[in-house]
Amino acid sequence: MATKEFKRAARIILVGAPGVGKGTQAERLMKRFPQLSALSSGDLLRNAVRQRTPLGQEAESHMKAGSLVPDDMILRLILGELKAKSWVPPTTSLSDAAPSLPSDAPSASFILDGFPRTSIQAKKLDSLVPINLVVSLITPVNIILGRIANRWVHAPSGRVYNTGFNKPKVEGKDDVTGEPLTKREDDGEETWRARLKKFEETSEPLLEHYDRKGVLWRVEGKSSDEISPKLFGEFETRFC
Repeated sequence: MATKEFKRAARIILVGAPGVGKGTQAERLMKRFPQLSALSSGDLLRNAVRQRTPLGQEAESHMKAGSLVPDDMILRLILGELKAKSWVPPTTSLSDAAPSLPSDAPSASFILDGFPRTSIQAKKLDSLVPINLVVSLITPVNIILGRIANRWVHAPSGRVYNTGFNKPKVEGKDDVTGEPLTKREDDGEETWRARLKKFEETSEPLLEHYDRKGVLWRVEGKSSDEISPKLFGEFETRFC
């Protein structure tokens, strides 16, 4: 696959129902556009906890108590990462009345994963860094359910297989280690439908927020292979 270069920074969020293939599309986008980086709020949180940073210890106390990590704490983690990469001015803070202008250099391009999930979180993120494209990935429910039923994972590495279109070389075994594959705990239909209901409740106002800002783009397809070329074309039009 030929790679393409951005002419300006792409600050991206992918939104879609559980199982729609956000991870697959993010990987393909980063291969196609090497200037894109993944910025995962979950990874930043886990790293902070593991490294016992002050913010990580504060977050861990919330997690141990069974409560959600506050939005401002997640934003501080994201801001710290953006500053470390020099993608926003070092003086940027959460208390700024208006967002500091982020770097428009193509190398300051990222896909933000895991945050925001609600319109309230999105408004808080707006005050930190302006997102310039939100992609709503849409795949029919029956297709996603079939995909989930056929999905197997190698838990230690995170490698994902699908007996419908991405089979392991040996049935039930990881291609690299030969270790057994397992099902995700949340891959049952009942669990997925509960997650879908929650996603729909929060995503509608989230998408409306970004639609009002003029940065929302919807793409539909029955498979990741159908969606990817449309995504590539849109990214090339907007950023290349």
